[in-house]
Amino acid sequence: MNMQVFSTFENHIYLEIAISNLEKIGIKKESIYAVPLDNRKENRKLFDTLHRSDGMSLIDIAMPLATALAVITASIGFELKWGPIYWGLIGAVGGFMIGLIIRLFLAYTTNKGEQRLKGKQSEVILIVECDETKGEIVEKILWEHLALGLAKIIK
Repeated sequence: MNMQVFSTFENHIYLEIAISNLEKIGIKKESIYAVPLDNRKENRKLFDTLHRSDGMSLIDIAMPLATALAVITASIGFELKWGPIYWGLIGAVGGFMIGLIIRLFLAYTTNKGEQRLKGKQSEVILIVECDETKGEIVEKILWEHLALGLAKIIK
């Protein structure tokens, strides 16, 4: 029976070595398919949605700064005309706006609009057609040469 072994690799010399080792065990060149992938480069979205989040928070600086300025302005507000409640609210809004502006500035200057996925990325899909008797050897060769993932389909 025939089987297909699918595996993903980084574009590295180990992929070439794996292909040459597969040819050494008797798998024909016509039975080995290497398909390069286009990796995704996405523009960072400023606001998260309900279904998608990039893990970057816009209010992580704004909220503590709003709290700090609210406390400071409320304590100063005891001596001012409008009183501590109004000045505390003014300080909270002002601190939040300053923190938000700082975070937006940092987001635009550090990331330059591009985000790559973290960790190792699959760059090539290798498809090997072979007999079921050679399936374990093919799988062992692919794992030894740093395959990122592997799947087998028996026809």
